Amino acid sequence: MSEQNTKQQKSIQNQEPDLNQLLKVRREKLSELQAAGKDPFRITKYDVTVHSADVKENYDQMEGKEVSIAGRMMSKRVMGKASFCNIQDLKGNIQCYVARDDLGEEAYKEFKRMDIGDIVGIRGIVFTTKMGEISIHTKDMVLLSKSLQILPEKYHGLTNTDMRYRQRYTDLIMNEDVKRTFVMRSRIISCIRRYLDGLGFLEVETPMLVSNAGGATARPFETHYNALDEDVKLRISLELYLKRLIVGGLEKVYEIGRVFRNEGLDTRHNPEFTLMELYQAYTDYYGMMDLTENMFRHIAEEVCGTSLIPYAGVEIDLGKPFERLAMIDAIHKYAGVDFNGIQTTEEAKRLADEKGIHYEDRHVRGDIINLFFEEFVEEHLIQPTFIMDHPVEVSPLTKRKPDKPEQVERFELFIYGREMCNAYSELNDPIDQRERFKAQEAALAAGDEEANTTDEDFMNALEIGMPPTGGIGYGIDRLVMLFTDSPAIRDVLLFPTMKSLDK
Repeated sequence: MSEQNTKQQKSIQNQEPDLNQLLKVRREKLSELQAAGKDPFRITKYDVTVHSADVKENYDQMEGKEVSIAGRMMSKRVMGKASFCNIQDLKGNIQCYVARDDLGEEAYKEFKRMDIGDIVGIRGIVFTTKMGEISIHTKDMVLLSKSLQILPEKYHGLTNTDMRYRQRYTDLIMNEDVKRTFVMRSRIISCIRRYLDGLGFLEVETPMLVSNAGGATARPFETHYNALDEDVKLRISLELYLKRLIVGGLEKVYEIGRVFRNEGLDTRHNPEFTLMELYQAYTDYYGMMDLTENMFRHIAEEVCGTSLIPYAGVEIDLGKPFERLAMIDAIHKYAGVDFNGIQTTEEAKRLADEKGIHYEDRHVRGDIINLFFEEFVEEHLIQPTFIMDHPVEVSPLTKRKPDKPEQVERFELFIYGREMCNAYSELNDPIDQRERFKAQEAALAAGDEEANTTDEDFMNALEIGMPPTGGIGYGIDRLVMLFTDSPAIRDVLLFPTMKSLDK
């Protein structure tokens, strides 16, 4: 680089505002306001009459009327005696026209000293500018909160993925699509609640800290209860307590709540996630299939306005009847392997060796069938498909099929190659259940850290008597991913699990 170019580069660098200096200026502005008795942080309320979208969507009724809005100042153009600013609130943004003659000279000076990111309240008249933009002609402006930090640059936004997840509050400010996703998440969960309530289900709450974390195959988080001097676990499932309520006579129950599994992170897994489980007495897994298909279709039509859902460039059709396939039939269809003719564990393992399927010594025929399904079938299940009749070895809480005791009345719903829910005709035979728990404990002793242990209080409940029951669990986060066309679970969790920055 020539000496002249070097000097020019240094000159440009010297002209760039220093971040620390910009932050210092903002704090100085706050101090000046406080010294003048105009501390924005002493204001406790502001009467908002409309949101930005309300003004735009109902302009014919609102033109010429006075409104009050509040939100964050996202841009500002000062042009002598008249200026413009853009205010962002929950529902969008709107332009505001700000003139010295309307505010008064002192208030207009205060406006000019406001910063991008400040939160303001504006009272004014709805009108349309000469450029045809719906705006608010400001009559009064109040600084409600002073922003002491610098927002990301407007046109590039907050693009660093790691920082977006760590500072979700900034992500919500800068990325409208992100805000839309989480508003939609809330609407989806509300829709589910209304749907189930309309079917007569009761929403309940069950413990998060438990002595026995059962109901799923997962490794729990462990903690210590100081007051009781007992080690406890964070729940990995909602199942066993909800079934206790079925025993108690609450015939239709559901819970939407956080569960915790001590596992890795990827695009579909977060150690802390939202699960919904529901249980209905006097029905079976076919009843759960009907409920699930109808509920997914209802959510699509109510929240998205259509039963055709775009996901990752593929159109998912929730309007057609969902395909129903037994697991063995699905393997035969997509892998060309017929496990109906393979009856022993030794035969299954030889076949796995031929096909390059890795298994563990403790695995038996049912485990091998499940491994074949995961390897050869899941990726093909793009349109909604119920995979039914799983091996008993991988379903410790499920009722056996009367005509095929090596299989259970269980299904999983797959969409875009991903499991969306898991359902059973619930096992209500306490003798069979105890044997299943024993098999799980043997697997635990053999090295399976995700296996269940016997829950004696749950066994006592089963011995009191549980009616025939259908049950199902839905991963709410994966469901939201589908309906918002989000590629990763972190995109639908407001505060996903992140490794500490000091690690």
